[in-house]
Amino acid sequence: MAEGIIKVKAKSMGEKTQVKMMAKHIMETGQRKDKTTGETIPALYLQELSVVHAGKVVFAANMSTPVSKNPYFSFTFLGGAEGEELLISWKENTGKSATEVAKIR
Repeated sequence: MAEGIIKVKAKSMGEKTQVKMMAKHIMETGQRKDKTTGETIPALYLQELSVVHAGKVVFAANMSTPVSKNPYFSFTFLGGAEGEELLISWKENTGKSATEVAKIR
């Protein structure tokens, strides 16, 4: 199985879970030009990102081109225990999508 693009650190802290995520993604705007050819580099960016715990969405983001390369997200939600899973789903502007799994530590 290929490694996912989302790096996650999720830590249970009593009644809450703290999540830190980084998406390894170029987030290309579609406005830059290739320095050698002069042609516009096509847009390629994450449009949607969501995190689900125990069937409930605990984080959701709709993004566009202004988001930086390798975007970082941090949030806390009520619930979660060590060993439980988070389902992280993402979708690019190209239509490519995937779901990744991360464990709470």
